[in-house]
Amino acid sequence: MARQLSLKTLPELGSAIAIPSYAREDLTPGIVHIGVGNFHRAHQAVYLDRLFNKGLDHDWALIGAGVKPYDAAMRETLEAQDWLTTVVELDPHGLNARVTGAMIGFTGIDPTALIRTLIRPEIRIVTLTITEGGYYVNAKTGGFDAGHPDIQGDLSRTGDPQTIFGILIAALALRKDSGIAPFTVLSCDNLPENGKVAKQAVVGLARLLTPDLAGWIENEVAFPSSMVDCITPATSERERTLVRDTFGIADAAPVACEPFRQWVMEDHFPRGRPRLEEVGVEFVEDVAPYELMKLRILNGGHAAIAYPSALLGYTYVHEAMSDPDIAGWLKALIRSEVIPIVPMIPGISFETYLETCAERFANPAVGDTIARLCLDGSNRQPKFILPSVTDARRAGRPLNGLALEVAFWCRYCALTADNSSGIALEDERRDQLQTAALSARHDPAAFLALTDVFGDLGQDEAFFTAFAAHLKALWDDGARAVLKRYLSSQTLIS
Repeated sequence: MARQLSLKTLPELGSAIAIPSYAREDLTPGIVHIGVGNFHRAHQAVYLDRLFNKGLDHDWALIGAGVKPYDAAMRETLEAQDWLTTVVELDPHGLNARVTGAMIGFTGIDPTALIRTLIRPEIRIVTLTITEGGYYVNAKTGGFDAGHPDIQGDLSRTGDPQTIFGILIAALALRKDSGIAPFTVLSCDNLPENGKVAKQAVVGLARLLTPDLAGWIENEVAFPSSMVDCITPATSERERTLVRDTFGIADAAPVACEPFRQWVMEDHFPRGRPRLEEVGVEFVEDVAPYELMKLRILNGGHAAIAYPSALLGYTYVHEAMSDPDIAGWLKALIRSEVIPIVPMIPGISFETYLETCAERFANPAVGDTIARLCLDGSNRQPKFILPSVTDARRAGRPLNGLALEVAFWCRYCALTADNSSGIALEDERRDQLQTAALSARHDPAAFLALTDVFGDLGQDEAFFTAFAAHLKALWDDGARAVLKRYLSSQTLIS
């Protein structure tokens, strides 16, 4: 019989499961993490758990936080199991499980409760996983999107912030007034130069609220960038059953992830940091080259296989990767059009990194879904694919395959507008995307005219011509024929 996960039952879980070697009462908080989803619990929380198991830095425990309805649900679930999480690493050669205890609490789900926690002097770092689309970046300019309704809402409710950045500003103002040194803000989201993007959001909103405070934040608050990596599927009944039947643990919110895990960050923490280098974190002067490698090759690779795989009817990523046309398309696109425009990193082979990514995608134990890769395209494409297009245009390099990737996305958006397809488009711009994608069947410019996503890309003649030709072929001949034609052209080129 499975045992309910709790501090009380930890000693009863058996030797096959790694449990904390430290006592919960020995931990004190040093970090507030906003956005307690699966990725955070498979990544940052695991690194801290490993560190605490070494007997180090017990004053850097986590307090979870968030202000969205799903944060409230997570808080309720984790509170019932003493903030513990079962993490299963899905190694195809054999599963292993650990229970992590790095989180010792969770703020109330309202801005006031979060601000109260953020002003505590012992909180020296605030980390974020709020999704790539949560930073209010203007797609046209790359700057802060002051016109976003959420930001306008904070501006109209002076003293009652609802956005994460408004909350951070309010807490920093109180710390400043009380003579408490500011916390460091560390983004753990998949964004190029995510520290700069986080700073842009905080300072940008602060300038509109209180310009004097904005200057203080700009000068006194550290925003180091970091590159994070660990494929972590959503939790479903599949994962709960796996944990219960394989390891005898009744965990309402377990996390299953691949065994690969990477974290590279800039070492800029004025108020100190945990010694994460002791558990495999890489600290570097400039994380940008590592971020770019990961965003363009791994995240861009995920985007590349997402939409053709969906059009071909695949459910799981590993199933799609067993299709020679999908695997061939991934490697051909990244090798020919992405790797040549990514700046080299001394000692790093991009070809080896690509092969590692392909192996990770093909791991059947992970059970990652094509649907997960397809969601939120209007935020992910401008971060993972379109920058490669911009760089290829600037360098005068080929972009035929990148244009095909965008055409796959367009055709997918049109398909989801058909209820009989059984596929739902999960995107904040769903209606806009579907309408434009349907119109693009006869007027390809309609899709690229979404300038809040594509900027001026629709004005580029070479890209537009390639996109239009690929989209017509997808409607006329289908995804399989288009993939094979592209791969044949690559064979001729090579």
